[in-house]
Amino acid sequence: MNDFLKAIILGIVEGITEFLPVSSTGHLILMNQWIGFTEPFEKMFDIVIQLGAILAVVVYFHKRIFPWKNMQQEEKKKCYSLWQKTFIAVLPAMAVGFVFHKTIKTYLFHPFPVAIALLVGAFFLIALELKPKKARIETVEDLGYQTAFWIGIIQCLAMIPGTSRSAATIIGAMLLGTSRLVATEFSFFLAIPTMMAASGYSLLKTGVYMSQHEFLVLATGFSVAFLIAYLVIAAFLKFISKNNFIPFALYRLILGILILALMGTSQ
Repeated sequence: MNDFLKAIILGIVEGITEFLPVSSTGHLILMNQWIGFTEPFEKMFDIVIQLGAILAVVVYFHKRIFPWKNMQQEEKKKCYSLWQKTFIAVLPAMAVGFVFHKTIKTYLFHPFPVAIALLVGAFFLIALELKPKKARIETVEDLGYQTAFWIGIIQCLAMIPGTSRSAATIIGAMLLGTSRLVATEFSFFLAIPTMMAASGYSLLKTGVYMSQHEFLVLATGFSVAFLIAYLVIAAFLKFISKNNFIPFALYRLILGILILALMGTSQ
């Protein structure tokens, strides 16, 4: 398959799945089994398209995350407070990732762990929606620092591929009393430092040397991931304002069972 077509397909997959509670890492691991690039370029490519998805969040929420000059003082305070909460929430994942990153990559970046994590996450989402907890936090501004830290603790589960950083953050936030929309929004904000730290660390480990062809392939995947992720963010927020997470749980169940079935037939 042509490298640019691979880049477009993988960019679309990353853009669609990064912020939905279905695990982008899990999907990329599965896709790389069939149409991935050879190492070490494959690892670098996956990192770069994740950075494209991060940029989509930054652009989409730029009015809320940057303290612009013409912004009123009260709005600036909200902006600074949001960054403080986000920084507090990302600390646990940075610590755990620094210690266990190599072990996780070695033992868990395979289809079977992805399938199990997809299934477990699906059951948690279903349980959360069938017995919803009354929300006491209706806006991100109402989110306390201690609550943000505990959300960060729960986010560490997302290091298991197939769990989904978005799903772990959303489930954790809702269990701690946030509304569905607040949980979703905070998962977007938390994605910025979390994914930048993870991607930066991986790039340092991988290196950034590439040919002109590889650079163009990376640029293609990055651009596609950015565009698709931007569209998905808007659509996901609109969907969540009127619906629950059951459809995503069912998708995880179907995909997890399908992976296990395919692995069984291939043995």
